[in-house]
Amino acid sequence: MPSVDLENHNLVSEIDTSGVILEKRPAKTPDGNIVEGLYNYWITLNNPSQYNSYTTDMVKTLILAFREASNARDVVAVVFTGAGDKAFCTGGNTKEYAEYYAGNPQEYRQYMRLFNDMVSAILGCDKPVICRVNGMRIGGGQEIGMACDFSITHDLAKFGQAGPKHGSAPIGGATDFLPVMVGCEQAMVSGTLCEPWSAHKAYRMGIVCDIVPALKIDGEFIANPLVVTDQYLDQYGKIIMGESKSGDALARGKETLKAGEIDLSLLDQKIDEICSKFITTFPDCMTKTLEELRKPKINVWNANKENSRAWLALNMMTEARAGFRAFNEPVGRDREIDFIALRQALAAGQPWTPEFTESLMPASRKK
Repeated sequence: MPSVDLENHNLVSEIDTSGVILEKRPAKTPDGNIVEGLYNYWITLNNPSQYNSYTTDMVKTLILAFREASNARDVVAVVFTGAGDKAFCTGGNTKEYAEYYAGNPQEYRQYMRLFNDMVSAILGCDKPVICRVNGMRIGGGQEIGMACDFSITHDLAKFGQAGPKHGSAPIGGATDFLPVMVGCEQAMVSGTLCEPWSAHKAYRMGIVCDIVPALKIDGEFIANPLVVTDQYLDQYGKIIMGESKSGDALARGKETLKAGEIDLSLLDQKIDEICSKFITTFPDCMTKTLEELRKPKINVWNANKENSRAWLALNMMTEARAGFRAFNEPVGRDREIDFIALRQALAAGQPWTPEFTESLMPASRKK
C-alpha cells in the first residue's frame, strides 16, 4: 500500500490516562486468528477500590478516548469496561460529589457539561461500542452503559439506578434510555424504586444482549446461585426467570457463592466473538447503521440533557447536598439520610438550611 500522510483529527496529541486504561488490542477473525494492522480499542475504568466510579478527570479522559477511538482508522470496535470483577461502574465518585460538589451548584453545572459530553461521545462514536459488564452497573454506570450499542455481562452482575435513594434523579440518561429500551412500566420500576435487577433479569428485559456464567465450583462454571435462572410458573401463572431467591434458598446460594471463584474468561470469549463479527462488514455502512439505530436514544438524550444539567446543579443545594454526603459514609455504615424526618419537616414547611441538612445525616440520628 502507498504511504500517505494522514491528518490527525484528535483533539489532543496525548491523553492523560489517570484512572482510565486505554489500549489497542489486536482484532481477531471469527475463527480466532489475529488480523495484522487492525485493533479493538479497550477503554477500562481503573478505579476498582471505589467500584470504578468516575472522577472529573476520568470523565475528561473518557471524552477524549471515545473521540480517539472514533477517529482511529485501524480500530474495528470499542470495548468499554471496568477493572476487576466487582463493578463495571457505580457512577460518579461519591467522595468527590460529597466533598466538593455538594453545595456548589455552579461547579456541578460545569461538571455536568463534561458528563453530558461523555455520554454524547459514546453515542457519537463511529465504531460499535460494546459494554463489557464485569460487575455492578449502577447509577451513572448504568447510564453510560446503556449509551453503548451492546452490553455483554456475566451473570453475577447487578443493574439499576440509585438517584431517588441518594438525593438525585436518574436524568443522566436513564430516564431517556430506559423507556426506549424496556418500556415505560419497567422503566418506572427501575428509575423510582432503585431496586437492582439481576443480570438475568437485565437480559430478559433487553438491556444486555448476552450473558455468561462467571462462578466456578470445582473447575466447572455454574449459573448465579442467588437467582432463579430457569423459567417456571408461580402461583399466579406468571413466568419467572432471573428473579432473586429468598429464604433458605438464598442462604444456600450465598454459601455456594462463597465456595466458588470468579472467572471472567467466558465473558472475554463473548467479547472477542462479537468484536470479530464486525471485521466482515463494510466500515462506512456500519457507521451509518449505528447512527440510524441510535436515533431513538440520541433524540431523547438531546431533547433533555441541558435542562437535566440545570436541575441537577440546583439540586446540589438541597436533596443532593444531603444524599451524597450520607452516601459518602464508609461501606458498612448507615449511608442514607432520615427519610421520614425529611418528609415530615418538608410537610411542615421547613426550608433547606445547613442546620436542617446536618440534622438528616446518619451520624445525627445516633446522637
